[in-house]
Amino acid sequence: MTTLVARPVTYRGNAKARHQLVATAHTRLMMMMLMFAAGVLLVIGRLAMLAVLSGSEAEARSAAIAGRGDIVDRNGAPLARTIDAWTIAVHPKKLIGDPAEIAARLAALMPDRGDQAWFYRQLTKDVSFTYLQRRASPALVEQVNAIGEPALVFARETQRLYPQGTMAAHALGFLSTDGHGMSGMERVLDERLANAAAAGHPVALSIDTRVQAALESELGRAMQTFSARGGGGVVLDVATGEVVAMVSLPTFNPNRVGMAGSEELRNIVTQSVFELGSTFKPITVATAIENGVVTSQARRFDATHPLQVGRFTIHDERGDPKRWLNMAETLIYSSNVATARIADEVGPERMQVMFRKLGFDTKPDIELREKGRPLWPTYWARTTTMTTAYGHGIAVTPLQLAAAYAALVNGGVWRPTTLLKVEPGHAAAGRRVISEATSARMRQMLRLIVMRGTGRKGDAPGYRVGGKTGTAEAAVAGGYDRSRNVATFAAAFPMDAPRYVVLAMLDSPQGTKETGGWKTAAWNAAPVVGRTISRVGAILGVIPDTNRDIDVSDIVPTLWEDPSRQPATGN
Repeated sequence: MTTLVARPVTYRGNAKARHQLVATAHTRLMMMMLMFAAGVLLVIGRLAMLAVLSGSEAEARSAAIAGRGDIVDRNGAPLARTIDAWTIAVHPKKLIGDPAEIAARLAALMPDRGDQAWFYRQLTKDVSFTYLQRRASPALVEQVNAIGEPALVFARETQRLYPQGTMAAHALGFLSTDGHGMSGMERVLDERLANAAAAGHPVALSIDTRVQAALESELGRAMQTFSARGGGGVVLDVATGEVVAMVSLPTFNPNRVGMAGSEELRNIVTQSVFELGSTFKPITVATAIENGVVTSQARRFDATHPLQVGRFTIHDERGDPKRWLNMAETLIYSSNVATARIADEVGPERMQVMFRKLGFDTKPDIELREKGRPLWPTYWARTTTMTTAYGHGIAVTPLQLAAAYAALVNGGVWRPTTLLKVEPGHAAAGRRVISEATSARMRQMLRLIVMRGTGRKGDAPGYRVGGKTGTAEAAVAGGYDRSRNVATFAAAFPMDAPRYVVLAMLDSPQGTKETGGWKTAAWNAAPVVGRTISRVGAILGVIPDTNRDIDVSDIVPTLWEDPSRQPATGN
């Protein structure tokens, strides 16, 4: 019997292949390790580069701001300054003390920055560095340093400070991250302010902080009372075009511009265009007088019933007098029907010429870059002429309307508006849009609107205010939103020798119990103007006098009198 013995079999070819595979795996592993190391080095290098660039950018921004000139108001009050400030920061990962205890002490020192919980979150962040406070005072730095925590660090840096906070924010603007003007007059004056040679000479704006504060206060109060979604206001010198106050709400704080949204940053006075309703009626009346369409106060226009033009119907508000109205009564009662009839006689060509003279076909004429383009009718049909006469179908900015009213009352000269202080005798020449005689007649009628018409709540005792209300449905894509309106009161004072235009506008105000549910300009925008004039009139050099007024004796006899008529609720 044969015994078979099993012997190991050696596969020389397979062993060789196995060695090759192992060698290949080692090679690949080494390559992967080298690639990983290279990646790590690349990331480290990139971080280092970013740190260097970040530091360089910070230094460049600080250098750009360091030589930046100051901006002041017309009386020298600071509006924008360059300061040496302290920053307070922390290295959370290097914290030695109890974060809860340190957070409590920081909250006590900087309550406006955050509460204890907020500081605790900053101290325990999973980051190597974070800011706690910028623009800190030396006294605050000393108090924080006394906590004795090594992880709390301090540094000095040059910063742009707006000492008035939100005041005149849209006129001033703010700086970009590289230290250059991003909007407002900071942008307009960027080259001039950045010139180190001129740093010792601050730029004076036309703004008066006292007037600005009053208008902001009154407009903000009305915006809150009537739950409006926005508001705008202007005080304009009728002789020079200087903007003494410019308010846009909601607003923002240029010291913390990063916290503002697009609505806050938008300048409603120069960027937003609106159909401003019946505030256009005095312009239409002035056009009719200037072109000889109406030569007598005795001339009357039929407002006894709605006006049918093709498939369109123009009507007046409920309660308006259904009778024939002369020019003054058309404005006092704010009749759409009578205004449309006047415009129909003026004609589209002459209406367009007047609107163009007033700059309604171009962006507002002011230094700011933030400007909206008016909505100009593409085709001037008969109905277009009639409706634009009372502010429908054409949209302009509140600033453009204010400039137009300045021309109506200052003797007939339209001037570009400016945010720079104008030295005496250096006002822009402007252009004549109506004669002095027409302007004088408009002053009388605007005063009568406040004395007897829809503008009565806009009066300010002793200041002889004249103006016109306007309430229009808010224009939206494809038509109008009947639940929203734009309420405006454009006025000037004193009407016997006009010095200033004051305009207030509210976007989408709501009626209140006190107004009986009315949300028209007579109830909300007009009182803003009256209260503002009462507060700032004397500051602007207009002394109130209840014993003087503009002479309207040649118009009053032509008015239809009815003691029961109370035209204070219309548009």
